[in-house]
Amino acid sequence: MYIPKDFEITEVKEMHQLMCEYPLGILLSHSTQGLDANHLPFELQLEQSELGTLHAHVSRQNPIWQQLHDGDEVLVVFRAGDAYISPQWYPSKHEHQRQVPTWNYRVVHAHGKIRIHDDERYVRGVVARLTRTHEATQPTPWKMSDAPKDYLEPMLQEIVGIEIEITRLQGKAKLGQNKDHRDIVGVANALSQTEDGVIADAMYQVAAEKNK
Repeated sequence: MYIPKDFEITEVKEMHQLMCEYPLGILLSHSTQGLDANHLPFELQLEQSELGTLHAHVSRQNPIWQQLHDGDEVLVVFRAGDAYISPQWYPSKHEHQRQVPTWNYRVVHAHGKIRIHDDERYVRGVVARLTRTHEATQPTPWKMSDAPKDYLEPMLQEIVGIEIEITRLQGKAKLGQNKDHRDIVGVANALSQTEDGVIADAMYQVAAEKNK
């Protein structure tokens, strides 16, 4: 990934936070069958390695778990918000017209080595932890024990676990850091009036840092 210095995320903790806030990643892999992309919710664990370990599961019908082998290199992309930026939102544009459209976004690339887990204990653990995390905000959180055993057990047998040891992290936050303070705020103000509040909030933080 091309990362200009102004847009580089250097803190591992910040990249981990974005991965946890936006857990639906794109698993990119290459096997004898060619390039493949799978959209999967991931769980990040930090205890197992310096950069962390990702855990997920796929349908047994998905050929990826048979096409890849333990130790194969893969890439997981986490997209943490994006928004189109109109030149009209820059105050400076109305003075000298020297602005063009662009797209702002935040993204994390997690490079790593995959390991396939075709065992029920691993799969049950992944599903249980994902469920606890994402049901926590519900008024009445769903638990695996809510489902009848004769219904849940066959479903667990139909999925296969995936573990990825992260070997390298890259983070990019393109949020107008190369613009003047007033232009960053102008774009953030415009975005705050739309449904792109995530990027607006991130740009307000950039503006605050630039104004120190």
